[in-house]
Amino acid sequence: MESSIGNLEAGNGSNKFNKEPLPAKLNAWVDGKLPDAVDDGEQQIIEAGEAKYHRLGWKGLTVMLIVEAIGLGSLSIPSAFASLGMVAGVICCVGIGLIAIYTSYVIGQVKLAFPAVRDYGDAGALLMGTWGRELFTFMLILQLIFLTGSNCLTGTIALRHITSSGICSVVWSVVSAVILLLLSIPSSFADMAWLGYVDFISIVAAIGITIIATGIRGTDSTGGLAAVDWSATPQGDPTFSDGFIAISNIVFAYTFASCLFSFMDEMHTPKEFTKSIWSLGILQIVIYTVTGATIYAFVGVDVQSPALLSAGTLVSKVAFGIALPVIFISGAICTIVAGRLIHGRIYANSVTKYINTPKGWITWLTVITILTIISWVIAEAIPFFDDLLSITSALFTSGFSFYLPPIMWYVLIRKGPWYSKENLLTSLVNLFVFIFGLVVLVGGLYSSIQDIRLNYREGDVNSPFTCGEVS
Repeated sequence: MESSIGNLEAGNGSNKFNKEPLPAKLNAWVDGKLPDAVDDGEQQIIEAGEAKYHRLGWKGLTVMLIVEAIGLGSLSIPSAFASLGMVAGVICCVGIGLIAIYTSYVIGQVKLAFPAVRDYGDAGALLMGTWGRELFTFMLILQLIFLTGSNCLTGTIALRHITSSGICSVVWSVVSAVILLLLSIPSSFADMAWLGYVDFISIVAAIGITIIATGIRGTDSTGGLAAVDWSATPQGDPTFSDGFIAISNIVFAYTFASCLFSFMDEMHTPKEFTKSIWSLGILQIVIYTVTGATIYAFVGVDVQSPALLSAGTLVSKVAFGIALPVIFISGAICTIVAGRLIHGRIYANSVTKYINTPKGWITWLTVITILTIISWVIAEAIPFFDDLLSITSALFTSGFSFYLPPIMWYVLIRKGPWYSKENLLTSLVNLFVFIFGLVVLVGGLYSSIQDIRLNYREGDVNSPFTCGEVS
């Protein structure tokens, strides 16, 4: 690459892109070689590293996105239906899912137009120069840490529920953190892809068991399924916070766009990404809608979150046991993405970046250990499942999956005036998505903070790092 990515065509067919160029080190590697001469040993390391990190096909990308996307979010969907009602719940699941597919398509198009973009931080550099790169990178790392923290909290809930022991919850959270750390050791997404199949089977089986168990419990209850207290519209008098936390949890369930740049960077044929996002998007919409609607219809407004808790004492233990792989694999993937981002920044112009030397491995293990510890602290500081998911989606998913892709479309890949015949409809769609993202940011953050304060004041958990029950 002869010039900085910042000097490429902007994609709007009218001007050169004039933002501040990306740092030179982004383009320091050309065809697997350093611009300066390297010795044979370094060249072999480079070639092995390039081969290691460009093995992902579209099917592998789909698997990685499934691992990233279909997990904790699905476990919060039934409680979201209980807050929103059946009709609004279905509309939100389908509508937000379609928006997520579209914004992921925009992100993929940016990657194809600017191949040197390796993560969301690089996209930020395209939009706002070095300042944008640092801001987006910081946001992305924080989101991934919060996601891992969510998985750590869920692991704590699962292990405590499965064992039914009086052991302090902090002990189980430490066990969860250690498992997450061990699964984060592989540094290549291709190396983790096979675990994606385990992850998918795990969550589908856990959800299936929960649906069947709640259906049987509903049938055997007094009055049968006809007596279950569910409604097409919201019941009672839900607060603004209740409604927005429900929407934010559905938004969280479609979290995968933030890692798309990183995953596509390992693809050997990036242009095939559309097969992956459509496969994943349709699969998500079906799973989330069916899961939310059926479990809500079988349990009613008293459905718990995570939904596995509604299956009965014994069955919920079995379901949590089956769900353990998805809980920990999904969290580990988030740590790997964040670790790769940090490690790549530290060793941008060194063969150490490939993590196939002793120095590379030592640094890698140090980075993922620090990330896991921070995630564990967050899980202990916000020990409420729905609220932790909601605040994560409000702070980060709202941007990476919703209000930032429309900006990238307008600035980076739009061709011609926004009001032209060819662009007008797309411009309106992007405006709607942009506004939706901002609403999720403001409303979701406010609602999450209010609910966390309420839970600490009136709930069973009175302080962080509690030995008692977490929820």
